[in-house]
Amino acid sequence: MASYLKPLLSLLFSIFFFSLASPIDAELQHPLDSLSPAEFTLVQNIVNKSYPTPHHNLTFQYVGLNEPDKPLVLAWLSHPTTKLPPRQALAIIRLNKQTHEIIIDLSKRQVISDEVYEGSGYPLLTNEEQSAAIELPFTYEPFIESIKSRGLNLSDVVCSTFTVGWYGEEKSRRVLKVQCFTKKDSVNIYVRPIEGIAIVVALDEMKIVGYGDRLRATVPKAEGTEYRASVLKPPFGPKLSRVAMVQPDGPGFKINGHMISWANWEFHLAFDVRVGPIVSLASIYDLEKQEFRRVMYRGYTSELFVPYQDPSEDWFFKTFFDCGEFGFGLSAVSLEPLTDCPSNAVFLDGYYAAQDGSPTNISNVFCIFERHAGEIMWRHTESGIPNETYREVRSDVSLVVRMVSTVGNYDYILDWEFKPSGSIKLGVGLTGILEVKAVNQTHTTQIKDDEHGTLVAENSIAVSHDHFLTYYFDLDIDGTANSFVRTGLVTKHVTEPGVPRKSYWTAVTETLKTESNARIRLGREPFDFAIVNPNKKTKPGNPIGYRLIPGSVSSPVMFPDDYPQVRGAFTNYNVWVTPYNKSEKWAGGKYVDQSHGDDTLAVWSQRNRNIENKDIVLWYTLGFHHVPCQEDYPMMPTLSGGFELRPLNFFERSPVLKVLSPPPVPLPNCTRRP
Repeated sequence: MASYLKPLLSLLFSIFFFSLASPIDAELQHPLDSLSPAEFTLVQNIVNKSYPTPHHNLTFQYVGLNEPDKPLVLAWLSHPTTKLPPRQALAIIRLNKQTHEIIIDLSKRQVISDEVYEGSGYPLLTNEEQSAAIELPFTYEPFIESIKSRGLNLSDVVCSTFTVGWYGEEKSRRVLKVQCFTKKDSVNIYVRPIEGIAIVVALDEMKIVGYGDRLRATVPKAEGTEYRASVLKPPFGPKLSRVAMVQPDGPGFKINGHMISWANWEFHLAFDVRVGPIVSLASIYDLEKQEFRRVMYRGYTSELFVPYQDPSEDWFFKTFFDCGEFGFGLSAVSLEPLTDCPSNAVFLDGYYAAQDGSPTNISNVFCIFERHAGEIMWRHTESGIPNETYREVRSDVSLVVRMVSTVGNYDYILDWEFKPSGSIKLGVGLTGILEVKAVNQTHTTQIKDDEHGTLVAENSIAVSHDHFLTYYFDLDIDGTANSFVRTGLVTKHVTEPGVPRKSYWTAVTETLKTESNARIRLGREPFDFAIVNPNKKTKPGNPIGYRLIPGSVSSPVMFPDDYPQVRGAFTNYNVWVTPYNKSEKWAGGKYVDQSHGDDTLAVWSQRNRNIENKDIVLWYTLGFHHVPCQEDYPMMPTLSGGFELRPLNFFERSPVLKVLSPPPVPLPNCTRRP
């Protein structure tokens, strides 16, 4: 056996062995591990036994880890040989048209609390109820007649579900809207909508309770919309050269259960049906202190708000909350080796509870790989010394954790990237298919009114919309007592005599003391922001911290009293800071579908709590305003964005001073081009 295969096979065997190990065995578990298949089955059995009536109307809407209290986890981390914190699950079910929140003690195998939720909003949708809803129109005579009247074949029609939002009504019914498309001559259904048919489905009864057919628009042509390589016709191009990632020593990272260690980083990775990847206990090794130092207790994408900007009757309700309504984890797809992820990637599976509570596997839901992208970690050429030249260069390598979530027409590529410098870079890529409105116009000269988007092809308006991703970061910079500081650049006059300069800027740092002070709308003034530990300082006296390096800045443009924005008010600011509260983890609230906006980050922070020298949480919203263009049609090249959490006086000096570039890999038939 080749020597470089041994570490890889050993790693794969350890992953396989862990997946087979008994998930109830406390010795193999970490307090923050995702629920295992056996634990999902245990939850299913306990809940079903608690309600011995026929279970055809009992549905599991969300099942996940009921996160242990943070002090218990931290105490266990300090003494991992002690007893684990209680292992609990949260199950949100629908039963007899009511929502139950059930806490289950997995060790004792019993329900410890069961409360009926009576507030606004409904829980996460399931795949099964959405699948059932889109089948209803095909046996509904008015729909069948509408399809025939348009000259379409029912066998060519497919449908999709859309949440309905909230527009001021006091009470609501748990419903979805269903809209349909044609797949004749192309599988690119989202660019071929059948406009004007409105179907409303009551989910608890699973029946159509509303129907309308009010307008006709030409169904866009199939020509030029197909995207499958197997059916595309020449010419093809541009031609891309082959490339391979070779790691003869095997992966540079290790996976032990849910713990991942690489270079100077270690962290815990879990999967959640609502938010997807959860990264916890991210710590970095300090070479000088000879110890791991905590940076982040827990981080994930808390919510994704996607409001479309067409207020017409058939479109106004399309204001989606992809995590709280459809589930980022529930919508996750299996990653494809060599295309979604490079050849050196290692893949991990994820599990969630199906509508009946049974464990369901998503294979290859995560890929983990080292990125050798030809980047430079640091370099310097010193030519200022007479008769001497020195050059030092270090090639950059980073570790990437990736998941892709396909929510309807959009695919979201979520990356967590860890760098030896101590930085954590968060990346998101938007790709997939535009959501298109069918119209009768074929040229821009025919458009008289505001069509709320771009005519990207004949009879096809791609509707303008936003994407706002709100991230949750419980940063623990060398401890839980942290503060949020804002550093502004202040312009001052030069007063020193004899100096021809008239102005300069200086950095002025302020510790923000309350939640209201920490609501930040970026882009207006030149500020830097950081979470610091005011109780620990470097040798020169600087408080240690981590800086937020924002990416491109986008803020909501809708009126704040517009109903979708009331529900999405957590995007009103790019930055929020709140005191840690175990229950405040989903920015849009626990029950987002048809919510009234009364349980969101924007509401919690109105208490204006103290955030100075406290255990605090940083919330950051990354936004995109998307006015579509023809290059986004018929499929959209990936639009990328991101931001960075970067050390700020966290180390005494550069942590990559002594990092050595990876040695070259000798390859056959490689010659330097002259």
